[in-house]
Amino acid sequence: MKASTGIQAADVVAALLFILSLAGLSQHRTSRSGIVFGACGMAIALAATIGFTAKDVSGWGIALLIVAMAIGAAVGLWRARVVAMTGMPELIAMLHSFVGLAAVLVGWSSYEEVEAKGSAQTAIAHELLRIHHAEVFIGIFIGAVTFTGSIVAFLKLSARIKSRPLTLPGKNLLNLGALAGFAALTVWFAVSPSLGLMIAVTVLALALGWHLVVSIGGGDMPVVVSMLNSYSGWAAAAAGFLLNNNLLIVTGALVGSSGAYLSYIMCRAMNRSFISVIAGGFGIEAAAPSDEEAGEHRETGVEEAAELLEGASSVIITPGYGMAVAQAQHPVAELTRALRERGVEVRFGVHPVAGRLPGHMNVLLAEARVPYDVVLEMDEINDDFAATGVVLVIGANDTVNPAATEDPSSPIAGMPVLRVWEAENVIVFKRSMASGYAGVQNPLFFRENTRMLFGDAKQSVEGILRALSTSGRAATTGGGSARDGRQPTGAAT
Repeated sequence: MKASTGIQAADVVAALLFILSLAGLSQHRTSRSGIVFGACGMAIALAATIGFTAKDVSGWGIALLIVAMAIGAAVGLWRARVVAMTGMPELIAMLHSFVGLAAVLVGWSSYEEVEAKGSAQTAIAHELLRIHHAEVFIGIFIGAVTFTGSIVAFLKLSARIKSRPLTLPGKNLLNLGALAGFAALTVWFAVSPSLGLMIAVTVLALALGWHLVVSIGGGDMPVVVSMLNSYSGWAAAAAGFLLNNNLLIVTGALVGSSGAYLSYIMCRAMNRSFISVIAGGFGIEAAAPSDEEAGEHRETGVEEAAELLEGASSVIITPGYGMAVAQAQHPVAELTRALRERGVEVRFGVHPVAGRLPGHMNVLLAEARVPYDVVLEMDEINDDFAATGVVLVIGANDTVNPAATEDPSSPIAGMPVLRVWEAENVIVFKRSMASGYAGVQNPLFFRENTRMLFGDAKQSVEGILRALSTSGRAATTGGGSARDGRQPTGAAT
């Protein structure tokens, strides 16, 4: 009785800490406290589970639990220390796959336990046995879909397979048929459980998880990551029902519902159908990637870019995944400080799906200590581009593509984007003229007011900083001013 009461009290405390963690993670200023709350809640849950159930487990069982926890903690700490921000999306996808696999193993274990001992020895009433069988089946299905879906997301995000969506003949019918087959198998299993049906649903769910995510294109991968986060939460909740663990049910429901809501918000930001994305791109045709140039581009160098920035009164920086790849956030933060010291108004315009996972750019900028008040969302800054002197597009592509608003036939047509082309001057930092992750060419590169600054983004920003430092010393020595009315070299007219 005391053990049961102690576990329940610990579950309540841990659940409250998890809720506080989600609240803290909703804002950058409170994100650190949110992480601390979540870690404390998990520590309490683990300690209570081991401490209050030790009497029901053999000494060897407790030792194995502690060893498993130690190994997991060591691996987790190691990966957290060595992973780069560019590798964070695929790491998260891989972690989601672990949750899915755990749910599958729990489902199989629960089925084998009931079959081996019988319902009388497993505290399951006879009239509830069919419900338990359905729980097992549903838990395995959700877990297996999450497992293979997350593996495919990991492979796409890490560029081990192509980001293009795979379109099989009758792909929508395949998905609907798999769901119908799952429903029929669930009813069959609840009435007459068997090992063959367990194998069948596992294979079916593994195949469906693979097909759902492989059918989604690279441009929608940020939504896929949050969607898989939701799936992993529901998989954990299903495991909680099978283990009779209230905290696991609550935690899984929190993760599942918050992940689903985040996916919905991101779909709205991308003008995507929430149902079509979670159904594996249902009704969306795959677009062939195109690197064909739509005009003649113009190039610039770091000295010309520095001169243009120094003569501007307002600058907006729009970061993308390329900034993360180049690890350019710290030089960008330094450039921001240098320009503000010269009286230039500098702000950041962050698209909701910039990067490869939700909040990717915000985390990078916070890591580089960019002030929160100058980092604005798309809706907050989009109307200001027309009155902006210079826009720096650092590693962004699809999120600043005017084809989304101007070309009804484009695969990204209707997607809200940052209207950077409305500014007086645009400088695009890129390694080449290749299309973005969605495989769509960007007409912005060929606009009259756009200049391409090719090369590594970090090195390019550092070069601009050196040029600004040199021009500042020259202006001080010569008594001139960075804003004496000169027309910067390479500026658009």
